[in-house]
Amino acid sequence: MPAATCHSSAGVGPGLPGRALTFADPVDSFRPYPPMDEKSLFYERFAERFDREMNRYDLERRLEIVFDELVPRDLEGVSLLDAGCGTGWFSAEACRRGARVTSVDVGDKLLAEVAKKCDSRRVVGDLLALPFEHASFDVVVCTEVIEHTVDPGRAVAELARVLRPGGTLGLTVPNRAWHLAIDVANLLKLRPYEGYENWVGWSALRQLVTSAGLTIDRMRGFHLFPFVVPWTHGLLRRADAHGDRLGPIMLNLGVRAHKPRA
Repeated sequence: MPAATCHSSAGVGPGLPGRALTFADPVDSFRPYPPMDEKSLFYERFAERFDREMNRYDLERRLEIVFDELVPRDLEGVSLLDAGCGTGWFSAEACRRGARVTSVDVGDKLLAEVAKKCDSRRVVGDLLALPFEHASFDVVVCTEVIEHTVDPGRAVAELARVLRPGGTLGLTVPNRAWHLAIDVANLLKLRPYEGYENWVGWSALRQLVTSAGLTIDRMRGFHLFPFVVPWTHGLLRRADAHGDRLGPIMLNLGVRAHKPRA
């Protein structure tokens, strides 16, 4: 598949235009978090298998929800951070819509997969200590990522820190109310992932986002239950239409929030 083209985003560290940062680079008020452990780095080791193992319906539904509901539809010329970009599907869609995209994740293997899909600026970094200046991006996208860190609250605070006043955060996370599903899937060896699974519930997510200084514009749920297999897709999509009301009991949660202007 040809890589989507886009303009790289500015704001990758003071005095360092055009160069991807590493953890060693100095950044305004950057305080490194303790080094990541093996579970935090699981998805880097899993990078080459990631696209083969992911649920395509879930991916395509999240792309729709994030880009049609949680972030502005017009992204032409907008500086956008794909925080925890994985293999680059959300970066590629943002590029397709004309954004200036920066893709950040924990290692080079993941970013090599991103490079196959789009030509965003690719940066190795930790979601708990993002290597960017304050207020660097107009839009931040972070989908199914904060739960794979040791501190989801710190992750949300970092996303808010790098967002410009007036900017938009589009965030999704699995609902802690369904965490038992992970335990069952792991017991039955139905799910190949071995990273952290610090899922966040509806009320806790609201608290994390508002505590980070952001104003919530919308919260919704999607996926009524975890059995995301072909014969359930129609039912799931019909239930998603009621995601604002059914959100607290749905499998995944989505938030659109903005950073107030001073």
